[in-house]
Amino acid sequence: MRAVKMKVGRDARRDVQRVKAASTAIGPDVELYVDANGAHGTKTALAQAQAYAEYGVTWFEEPVSSDDLPGLRLVREQGPAGMRIAAGEYGYTPWYFSDMLRADAVDVLQADATRCGGVTGFLAASSIAEGFHIPLSAHTAPSLHSQVGTACRNLINIEYFHDHARIESMLFDGAAKPEKGLLMANSSRPGLGLVFKEQDALRYQHPF
Repeated sequence: MRAVKMKVGRDARRDVQRVKAASTAIGPDVELYVDANGAHGTKTALAQAQAYAEYGVTWFEEPVSSDDLPGLRLVREQGPAGMRIAAGEYGYTPWYFSDMLRADAVDVLQADATRCGGVTGFLAASSIAEGFHIPLSAHTAPSLHSQVGTACRNLINIEYFHDHARIESMLFDGAAKPEKGLLMANSSRPGLGLVFKEQDALRYQHPF
């Protein structure tokens, strides 16, 4: 099933109304995810999770700070049934991911190859998550993650921000584009399947 994600965390009361409006707009055939970017304390996060569940939210990303592993675990354990808690996009090392999973802090581990050591680090994060029987979600960089993700048996989704993808298309030929909610790896070219648009990039060159 396709999913859309919205940011929350600035105004708890207004966020509930925004989530209600988004749920109505997308209908029952698309999952609704929310991302608080660690904005809440534990009690507020739990209250918000209960409120969001009434409107079909199935994914609560960083309800509290990713550094608050006991808080993440509490929200995961006491939150609504069927709502997955996700975090990990700020991880840089295998130890970060291992600590998060040993703490039973998340239902889904997030990783970002642009932060965690490239393809090698992302594959390590996938293996660590698989060892804990936890699915993996790729954070942004769709052209990168659609390629490396083919080697990850536990990858369940890739976050697709239109502004990020727009920049990829501006600077690279062969950038991944979703079709009916699916991103397919480009197997017609070596590596990431991308070719740098040198001429298009010249306009952004800094005049040293």
